[in-house]
Amino acid sequence: MIDVFTLADKKSVMALYRSVSGELQRQGIRQWDWLYPNGFVIGADLRRGSLFGVKASGLAIAAVALDDRQSAKYAPLPWSDRHGSAACIHRLAVHPQHQGNGLGKRLLHFAEDTAQERGYSSIRLDVYAGNPGAVRMYQRAGYREIGEIRFPLRPLPYLCYEKLL
Repeated sequence: MIDVFTLADKKSVMALYRSVSGELQRQGIRQWDWLYPNGFVIGADLRRGSLFGVKASGLAIAAVALDDRQSAKYAPLPWSDRHGSAACIHRLAVHPQHQGNGLGKRLLHFAEDTAQERGYSSIRLDVYAGNPGAVRMYQRAGYREIGEIRFPLRPLPYLCYEKLL
């Protein structure tokens, strides 16, 4: 069951992101680190009610943020949906011990369904080019690559994707 996380879940959610960040680092994927995602970002997601996820034994094991907040870096990209309203997916994560069980795909479908129910006409996201598993997941789910952006301290670009709803 996918539910909205609350501020009461912050410690558990932060532990989830630390576990995922550590695993990414072990794999040589420099997508996340001790700087990001951080408590300020996650706390803001929780206060806005935009962080959803799955718990097992009371602990967060998977999460995704869904809102309409876009990086300013998105502005010059050639998005297909120029006149509608775009939702954005951020920080989709599955605990390393629970990966490979379809949780990422479930969260992605949940985000798409929720965005559509809320009247959005498309979904946008960015994914680290050095994370081939995540790139494949979005491509398989029908997301179309629009362009790329760069963030400080990251050696590779982030690929920007869009899916019309």
